[in-house]
Amino acid sequence: MNFVIKNNQKLRTGITTGTCAAAAAQAAALMLLSGESRNTVTVATNQGIQLAVTLSEIKRNENLVMCSVIKDAGDDPDVTDGMEIIATVSKTDNGIVIDGGEGVGRVTKPGLKIPVGCAAINPVPLQMIEREVLNVCRQTDYHGGLHVLISVPKGKDIAGKTMNERLGIVSGISILGTTGIVEPMSEKAIIDTLKAEIDMYAFNGTKTLLITPGNYGREFIRTVLGFDIRQAVKCSNYIGEVLDYALLIGMEKVVLVGHAGKLIKLAGGIMNTHSGVADCRMEIIAAHCAVRGIPSDAICAIMNSVTVEAAMSVIRQYGIQQEVWKSIGRKIAFHLNARTKGNLLVEFIVFTQEDGILIHSCTNS
Repeated sequence: MNFVIKNNQKLRTGITTGTCAAAAAQAAALMLLSGESRNTVTVATNQGIQLAVTLSEIKRNENLVMCSVIKDAGDDPDVTDGMEIIATVSKTDNGIVIDGGEGVGRVTKPGLKIPVGCAAINPVPLQMIEREVLNVCRQTDYHGGLHVLISVPKGKDIAGKTMNERLGIVSGISILGTTGIVEPMSEKAIIDTLKAEIDMYAFNGTKTLLITPGNYGREFIRTVLGFDIRQAVKCSNYIGEVLDYALLIGMEKVVLVGHAGKLIKLAGGIMNTHSGVADCRMEIIAAHCAVRGIPSDAICAIMNSVTVEAAMSVIRQYGIQQEVWKSIGRKIAFHLNARTKGNLLVEFIVFTQEDGILIHSCTNS
């Protein structure tokens, strides 16, 4: 059992759906070709880490073997935790054919790393499954072909809790995992999903990317700006990562729309807006107010505010809110330009529910 330390906590790691599928496929192929029985198998990740995986259920006859593994996400709040991942292996004339069955999604839109019409088994898990099955063929001196069917009995139900529908993946979950190991609260998994969504827009010819950190932004885009929220990428706290990737794949423009409670942090150069990474909202507001000469007791009141809205109520007393937000907007523009090295046009809109648009970069001069 492996652990990682995050936020001063000892957290248990888990295994990806890709590792589960590869382990089940290896076990089924081995039992089919050798007649052996196994309760556990060892799977190698792409980094060479050996993972012991326990089988959950085995069914066999002379023509095929079905093995399953229960997904263990460790201490990560993964919606696929506890799901049964099944591999059914049967003999064919030649070659290794890997496909998805019940509960494994199908790709319906271009732009992902999986062709349209294929099962949503990502490239690394696909490689792992093929490698494990080929190793069994070599070990058993088998020269025929094998058909490997990966299925997830509850996959279609769980898919509604994922981003698959937005990515054009229907009728099930994706078999995922670039490292084979699930780290609790994995930022990499979130960022990889965001990149996949951006890839889809890029493939379809989009050169302007609309992004927002969360649901407040999505609702503002829909009700106030009147844009189609289906075209908006929900980037969570990973603004810097999304800008980096948009620049990398050749986007020409990004439009960022978000609540002041998130986007004000950009004025301090903070590109991961999670409160556990950095805050400085009140420090930023206080600094921009201080240079406009408001009294020290007002600065203290701002510093003691819990929300941006509360700080705004102090600023209104001095009638400097427009100047303050213009000043903050200039710093946001500075740091966004620095992040993208001036090679990507980034427009932004900062709002609150109470005041509406506070900063619009196109008019913030």
